Amino acid sequence: MTYVDPSRKVRVGVLGAGAWARLAHVPGFLRDPRCEVVAICDPQRAMADALATEMGIPVVTTDHTELFRRDDIDLIDVCTPSATHFDLAWGALEAGKHVLCEKPVAYDFRDTIRAAEFAKSRGLKTKLGFTFRYAPAMRYMKALIDDGFIGTPFIFNGYEQNSQWLDPMNPLRQVDPDADPAVIQVSSLEGYGAPIIDIGMWAVGAPYQEVVGTMRNFIPERMVRATGRMMRMNIDDGDIFIGEFANGALGSVQTSFVTVGNYPGIEARVYGSEGALICRLVEEFGVCEVLKAARPDDVEFKEIEVPERFYPVGGHKREAWRTLFYANLISSFLGEIQSPEPTNEGDFMDGARVQEVINAVEVSFRQRRWVSLPLPR
Repeated sequence: MTYVDPSRKVRVGVLGAGAWARLAHVPGFLRDPRCEVVAICDPQRAMADALATEMGIPVVTTDHTELFRRDDIDLIDVCTPSATHFDLAWGALEAGKHVLCEKPVAYDFRDTIRAAEFAKSRGLKTKLGFTFRYAPAMRYMKALIDDGFIGTPFIFNGYEQNSQWLDPMNPLRQVDPDADPAVIQVSSLEGYGAPIIDIGMWAVGAPYQEVVGTMRNFIPERMVRATGRMMRMNIDDGDIFIGEFANGALGSVQTSFVTVGNYPGIEARVYGSEGALICRLVEEFGVCEVLKAARPDDVEFKEIEVPERFYPVGGHKREAWRTLFYANLISSFLGEIQSPEPTNEGDFMDGARVQEVINAVEVSFRQRRWVSLPLPR
């Protein structure tokens, strides 16, 4: 297993200098004393220069292969448009780098499995940008579940939804403007579905074995960032699916970016034989996360405090969710990279399982039927 000796810092190269790199990724790295950001790369040089100046990053380039060739980089962070993820992640793995990649690694779960197996064969560690499983309240919820608070899991209800594109004039990003308008494209199901699907399987402790779902296009005419004009965009901006987990629990997931509400719009509910937990990751009245619990003899759910040990140094529930949650994700990955043990949560194989559910729900919608998992490889 390739790992970085804890006596020295993990050296990071970041691919992508957009909003998510500036608001979450780079601040997460800068916050942790176990690493240093060596270089930033973006084909838009001015954007990379601006982020480097703002964040004190010494090296700027427009050529991602330059970062792959550098001996002073241990970790490549892929924070670029979705269609570029697989090639960049694969190239980083070929170069012997550990990889953090925003979701999805690939649109087809089989490609993500290939990347996961390749990383394992080379002793490299990977992590997906499943930001919300690293929220302090979500970490505490999982710890309570593992300690038996809910008993046997019966039902999981998951939501990721907010009003990000309720206004059709808000430019839509990362879509194919040349796609056939007669065929609905997967959008919310993948962009918003992935994190809550991940949380569901993580919380229940089992993969889905069967799903059935539907997608809908509620706002057809939108301003498109790639073209700068209003266009007919037949995308799923809302979807729902239900499923059965392999351990007998039932699940439901609803995602949308045209539902009224604030960021990030995550809610996870887990009901079991001994109790229930509700975790909300929504910025409301200056608080970014709330965890509530109930026992069978309780009439109402009661808010419970998240212990300090689940927060990054200096973190608290009134901090901006992007920096708070991502600080925990970065901390988790750095700890894994600096350990010779194989422990690696939220890795590319976890990402493949999530993408497989997304692919299965799409098949279910298009063929109007239940779909069994795992899908053929």
